[in-house]
Amino acid sequence: MLGSSRQNSSPAVSAFIGIMGAHHVLTSARATEPYAKGNRFGGGNVLAVLRPGSLVDMWRALQVCVDNDLIVIPQSANTGLTGGSGPGDQDYDREIVIISTLRINQIHLINDAREAVCLAGSTLYELDDKLAPHGREPHSVIGSSSIGASVVGGIANNSGGSQIRKGPAFTKYAIFARVNDQGKVELVNHLGISLGDDPAHILDKLQRGQWDDADVTPPPEDTLDTEYSEHVREITDSPARYNANPKFLYEASGSAGKLMVFAVRTRTFPKQKDSTTFYVGTNSPAELEALRRAILTSDMPLPISGEYMGRPSFDLSEKYGKDTFVSVKHAGSREQIKLFALKNWANGMFAKLPFFGQTVADSIAQGAFSLLPQQLPDRMLKYRDRFEHHLLLVVSGDEKARTEEFLTTFFAEAGHDGDFFICTADEAQSAMLHRFGAASAATRYFNLNREESSEMITFDVALKRDDEEWLEVLPKEISDQLHISSYYGHFFCHVLHQDHVAKKGVDPVALKKKMMALLEERGAAVPAEHNYGRLYHVPPEMEAHFKELDPCNVFNPGVGETSPHKNWE
Repeated sequence: MLGSSRQNSSPAVSAFIGIMGAHHVLTSARATEPYAKGNRFGGGNVLAVLRPGSLVDMWRALQVCVDNDLIVIPQSANTGLTGGSGPGDQDYDREIVIISTLRINQIHLINDAREAVCLAGSTLYELDDKLAPHGREPHSVIGSSSIGASVVGGIANNSGGSQIRKGPAFTKYAIFARVNDQGKVELVNHLGISLGDDPAHILDKLQRGQWDDADVTPPPEDTLDTEYSEHVREITDSPARYNANPKFLYEASGSAGKLMVFAVRTRTFPKQKDSTTFYVGTNSPAELEALRRAILTSDMPLPISGEYMGRPSFDLSEKYGKDTFVSVKHAGSREQIKLFALKNWANGMFAKLPFFGQTVADSIAQGAFSLLPQQLPDRMLKYRDRFEHHLLLVVSGDEKARTEEFLTTFFAEAGHDGDFFICTADEAQSAMLHRFGAASAATRYFNLNREESSEMITFDVALKRDDEEWLEVLPKEISDQLHISSYYGHFFCHVLHQDHVAKKGVDPVALKKKMMALLEERGAAVPAEHNYGRLYHVPPEMEAHFKELDPCNVFNPGVGETSPHKNWE
C-alpha cells in the first residue's frame, strides 16, 4: 500500500487538490476503500479517489491524469457486480486514480420531459423521482435502481432492465472525453444540444442547463417501446441482447468505463397505468417455454415484463432477501440505498477488528429480519409448494382480459399442468420485490457461509432465442461441487442470472471455466447485461470497440481481463 506521505507529495495529487480541494481528494487506505473495493468482486490499491463537484473539475482532473500517465477508472455507483467499478489485484503498470461522479447528479428534462439529460452521477432513482410528476418513467424502474445504480452506468454497461419492450439501455446522444491516438484529451459533444466550442464553457453550461429550446434537436417518436420490441419477438438461433451485440454499441453505450462520460441524453417513457400482474406456476420448463413462444409470436402487444424464478431462488429470497424486501416495500428505494451503504460500511469497519470478520453486518441484518413474521402473501407460498417454476407476467391494464383468456386457454390444453392467478396490488408488489431480492439473497447466503464455501460463481447469460432447453441442468460432477444454484431472470429475453456458491476446497476458477464451456457449447452469450468487469475475457468485437474508444489505454485497462496485467494494445 502506498503511504499517504508519498501520495500527498505526488505532483498529480497536489494538482487535484488545487482543482477540487483536499476534502474531495482521498488518499488514505481507509478513505479510498469504499471506492476501491467492490461489494462482490474487485479491490486494489489506488493513488487517489477524486470526488469532483462539477463537470469542469472532472475535465481538469482527467487532463492531470493524462499528463501524469495515470490509469483512470471512472466510477458512479460502486455496486461491485463484476469488479469493473474499481481496480483488481493484477499487476498494473501505472498508478490508478478513481474519479467518482456521485456529486454531479443534476438531471435536466427536455422536450416536454420526453427526454432527460442525465449528468455523470445521476441515479435511476433520482430520474424516476424527477419524471413521476410528468407521468413518465426511465428505462429501468426497479432492480439495480434499488442499490443506487446510475443512469450513465446503465448506458455504459448495456444494462437490460426488466421491461421487455425497452431492451438494453442505449443512446447515441452523449458528451464524453476520450484520449486520442496522439495522447491528447478531446471533448466530444454528441448530445444534440448546441453548447459552444470551448470545453470548459460547454461543460459549465451543460451542468447549469443553460441553453435555449432552439439549441436542442427534436425528440424521437413518443412510444412505449423501442425497436428492440420487434427484435425480441424473433425466435432464432441467436441471443436477443448481450454486451457484445454490435446493434447496441455506440460511443458511450457499451463503453464500460473506456470513456469519461459527462452526460447522456436518454429517452423517457409514458408511465404504465393500471397494469395487471399474473402469477404463473408450472412444473415443466418446456411448458413455460411454450407459453413464452406463444406470446411472442401472437398478435398481442408485448407484456411489460416477464420475470422468472425457480423454486431454489424463491426459497433463497424468502430466507436471505427479507431485509431487501421489507426495506424497499415499507421504506422505499432511497432508504434501501442508505441501508446498503451502511451495511457495506459496517462490514468494512468490523473487518479491521480481530475476531469479527468481514460479514458482521450481514449476520446482524439476517438475525434481525428473520424475527419478522412471514412477509409473502399466502397465494404465492401455496404456488411455491405446488410449482417448481414461477413467472411474473405484467401486462397493460387494457390487456388484462385478453391475457386472462389467453392463459386460461393455454393451460386448458392437454398436457399442460400449470396454473395462474391475478395478483392484487399488494401481491403484485410483493411478487416483484421477492423476485428482485433473489440477486442479493445468494450473496447473503455466501457471506453467512464463508467458512464452508470457497467462492461465488456467477453468470449473466443471454441464451439463444430458440433454445428449448433453456433451464440449465448441470452434470453431477459439477453440481456436487456446489452448495446452491439459483436461476432467475428476464424470461422473454432469455436472459438469466445464474448464481452458484462453491463448496470449501473447490477451485472456483477451474470450476467456472468448465461451467462457461457448457454455456458456450449451447451458443449462449456471456455476459448479457452487467458487462465484463474482471470476470470474462472480451470477445474480438468488444475488444475492437474498447480499443476504438480508448486507443492509448488510459481508462481502466483491467476491464474485461481475467488474467493479470494484459493491456489492450
